[in-house]
Amino acid sequence: MMNYEPGPPPEPAAPAVHADGLTVVRGTRTVLNHLRFTVPRGRITGLLGPSGCGKSTLMRSIVGTQAKVTGTLDVLGHPAGHPALRNRIGYVTQAPSVYDDLTVRQNLEYFAAILDPGRAAARRRHDHVTQAIADVDLTRHADSLAGNLSGGQRNRVSLAVALLGTPELLVLDEPTVGLDPVLRRDLWHLFHDLASTRGVTLLVSSHVMDEAERCHRLLLMREGEILAAGDTPDALRTRTGADTVEAAFLHLVDEAAAASRTKESTR
Repeated sequence: MMNYEPGPPPEPAAPAVHADGLTVVRGTRTVLNHLRFTVPRGRITGLLGPSGCGKSTLMRSIVGTQAKVTGTLDVLGHPAGHPALRNRIGYVTQAPSVYDDLTVRQNLEYFAAILDPGRAAARRRHDHVTQAIADVDLTRHADSLAGNLSGGQRNRVSLAVALLGTPELLVLDEPTVGLDPVLRRDLWHLFHDLASTRGVTLLVSSHVMDEAERCHRLLLMREGEILAAGDTPDALRTRTGADTVEAAFLHLVDEAAAASRTKESTR
């Protein structure tokens, strides 16, 4: 297994995210079913599961943009969606959130002005924009129109926007989709640097199980439920007797299905 960075310092007592009984219902469908989990501060937590299992709904709930959320969901010491969290969370959706008719730098300058308005903040905004562009390796494309970039480059512009203002929590919905292996590697190096040197908490979703090996902690989801919460990749493999996280995930799926069949047969 590849180790990207030395292990981070001991976890603080208070988690970045705490959920208990978290439920989201759309019409007759329960999208999230009484989830209970925590996301530790200063760590990379991987949210993994197949497409359609509820990962994006969970992330929208955490950043406060999901409707009809019930149960307890506290983020950085506040209820999810609290106004005090507005500048403390960076969020990257699956679809790039950029203006195609602006350059990379203009996109970031626009969002930086929203986060940190005022003429006196101009120098600070300039420094944040330059740093964010460098972090995602787009310095050479800073003056290119976003609409002329590749899909992977536009994804990185969205990530740069999320890095503005030094957020405490980064919520990244499949940030490496469409990227080549070199860029994926470089982004994961950046994620580990953010956690280990800047103390940023990252929640990174993916349906690619090999990315689980790059996370400090894991949340494994299937059909709106949590199959495993808080394990390290090594601990999950040990607990299930599997050689890979993917095999461990499949073991948990089979275990949950067997338990469901047993429950049905005893009714």
